[in-house]
Amino acid sequence: MRTLLGSAIVAGCALSPVSASAQATSFVYRLGTDTVAIDQYTRTATRLSGEMVQRSGPAVFRVVYDMTIGPDGRPTAANITRLNGDGTAVANAPTTTRFRFTADSAVRENVFPDSVQRRGFAMGHAFVNFPTYVYGPTELLAALKQKGVAVDSLPALGIAGGPGMTGIVQGAADTMRLRGGAYAMVLRYDGRSQLLSADGLFTTNKAAATRGTTTFDLPAVARVMKPTGVLSVRDVARASFGPGGFVLVDYGRPLVRERTVWGGALVPFDSVWRAGANDATHLMTTRTLAMGGLTLAPGMYTLWIQHTRNGTFLIVNRQTGQWGTQYDARQDIGRLPMAVATAPSHVEMFTIAVRAVAADRGSLEMAWGESVASVPFTTSVAASR
Repeated sequence: MRTLLGSAIVAGCALSPVSASAQATSFVYRLGTDTVAIDQYTRTATRLSGEMVQRSGPAVFRVVYDMTIGPDGRPTAANITRLNGDGTAVANAPTTTRFRFTADSAVRENVFPDSVQRRGFAMGHAFVNFPTYVYGPTELLAALKQKGVAVDSLPALGIAGGPGMTGIVQGAADTMRLRGGAYAMVLRYDGRSQLLSADGLFTTNKAAATRGTTTFDLPAVARVMKPTGVLSVRDVARASFGPGGFVLVDYGRPLVRERTVWGGALVPFDSVWRAGANDATHLMTTRTLAMGGLTLAPGMYTLWIQHTRNGTFLIVNRQTGQWGTQYDARQDIGRLPMAVATAPSHVEMFTIAVRAVAADRGSLEMAWGESVASVPFTTSVAASR
């Protein structure tokens, strides 16, 4: 779990800044203090070129990209090349994806070693939906917005699939919110439409970066990067309540990584949190549970948390089998207050415990960071034989 790339390794792969006329902009994306991606690019009036290196799950890969910009500030062409961390081509994938844009059409070409797949689309003045962590090209959207162009929903193409959209919309204070990408990143720009920061803390991405001018040797960075593996391992908390009676919770276990937890970056005030990571947190019981004012028949449910300034609440929902961002309040069975106390010691990895106090009584506890939230419950008694 702790094979993540540290700042020291990143610093070891940094080069001296280039001249001011061609200075690269760099963004180091971190989960807490752990580096998960670096994006680096240069932009002129007619061109934006860059490279991004990322590690996720079992792999490290690089994305090399280039975009030409027309007199109206919109892209006219783009190329995206995706490589393994060692610079080799990705198996069973195009070596390069090429885009061409006009006022009434868009063309995408996926280039393979032995063929080119070409597809045209009736979409004018389109943009490119770049891979995650490549957010420098959104500077074009910010520049268009400064000119009074509506940029909240523009046609866009990614490296696969059909027509989509991209855009930025006004957020809180001086921020913008990305639309159309995998994550609704919070973006900030300066008066020249230069990207200053990209923040995913209020999305499931959780990585954030600010603009820098250090130039990195990204091929060298990619060679020393290690895959992250599973960032949030899956676990099961379980307790027994008499013969054949059990309550279990299946959940993901994210780490704090030196970030703020309750009411902070990881569990923001008032938002509904999946009580874990990745897939929704599922509760299964073979006994009828009485939990606060709720009565849960034997079966499966999902659990959610809403942390507010006035208290922390457990939400029980009847929808099951979904990803942890697919919360449907219409399927809530109910919510009940949780008791919050200071944890005996720092809890780095989110931990759920189901504790059997007696054959018909137990408690559900959720500990993370410096706090633990809990709720008691009672169970039905097994039928006598």
